[in-house]
Amino acid sequence: MQIEEMVKKFVQEKLEMIMREEIQNFLQNEQEEGQNSRNGYYQRILDTRYGRMDDLTVPRDRNGDFQTALFDPYQRRDGWLEEAILTLYQSGVSTRQVGKFVEKMLEGNAYSAATVSNITEKVREDIVAWQNRPLKGDYLALYLDGLYFSVRRDTVEKEAIYIVLGITLEGKREILGFFVGGRESANGWRSILEELYQRGVQRVLLGIFDGLSGLEEAFKTVYPKGDVQRCVVHKVRRTLSFVRKKDQKEVAADLKTVYRAHGLNEAEQAFKIVKEKWGKKYKREIQAWENELPLLLTFLKYPKEIRPFLYTTNMIERTIKEIRKRLKTMNSLPSIEAVEKIVFLVSKNYNEAWTSKTTSGFHLASEEIYTMFYNRYDPIS
Repeated sequence: MQIEEMVKKFVQEKLEMIMREEIQNFLQNEQEEGQNSRNGYYQRILDTRYGRMDDLTVPRDRNGDFQTALFDPYQRRDGWLEEAILTLYQSGVSTRQVGKFVEKMLEGNAYSAATVSNITEKVREDIVAWQNRPLKGDYLALYLDGLYFSVRRDTVEKEAIYIVLGITLEGKREILGFFVGGRESANGWRSILEELYQRGVQRVLLGIFDGLSGLEEAFKTVYPKGDVQRCVVHKVRRTLSFVRKKDQKEVAADLKTVYRAHGLNEAEQAFKIVKEKWGKKYKREIQAWENELPLLLTFLKYPKEIRPFLYTTNMIERTIKEIRKRLKTMNSLPSIEAVEKIVFLVSKNYNEAWTSKTTSGFHLASEEIYTMFYNRYDPIS
């Protein structure tokens, strides 16, 4: 006997033993004496992660009231298959490829792409509940970023996926929400922020995002007491794209002296040196830095222990990178709903992984963070 058959036989024996214990407990403790009794067994098929059981023996009672807790009356699988399908789908495997996988696992019982899609469609209810769940009220920062992906709606076009990640005063991370569709715009972001505000996110110290036109005003409309931090990493990348290749390394090192300074005065002095050195050769680029400097150096107002997390959107970009990787293998998605399923499953996994994790540095800066917060927002009695 092959090892797979031995394992399946062992599991079947254990399942049958559990059901015998279940019906015995049911008749002894949940039925009046003499009103019900055993009535033999019946055999049924159950697909499990260990293989198909064609002759699982299930006990039954005379009144037909007993139901095992191991599976529902008409259930033909123990739940593992749906979990596997969702995991594969989340990983970027197409519904057609998932169907082929199921066919191999169930010894020739094929699942069409439509059937697999129906299983993943069950996630829709979870998405609606997740997108409407109440949220905490107080956040140190909101990170706003997005990506584009090809979606088929009659024709294939690039559409935006907006994602908001929050970090609490205690340093806990959470993807608060996402929106799929259209072109990225400040108005789109404002609508998303207004929705988050209605769901509970009403006091925020800092918004961190790139230089999308109008985004600062959109953020300040919803959170007028919040600071704005432009992503320094995005700014450096954009600047270097206009710098001659032979100068890029040196310009990058000089700009680093600005945003790696210990304080605002030191950063401003460092920028003066950069301006004197490169202002004539790259006048437009250095002028852009000077115009945006207050928004690029906002993070220096915050405790030094957490500054590495505040001057860039890198924290949310890791999440976006994972979503992009999951979507990439699919080339283009058949609908907005299909994209939402992927983004939701990835977001859910991240949030579950972050539940017990605190971002480093926050425990050292805790007192200073709370002082800043309550100097700006009155404590709730």
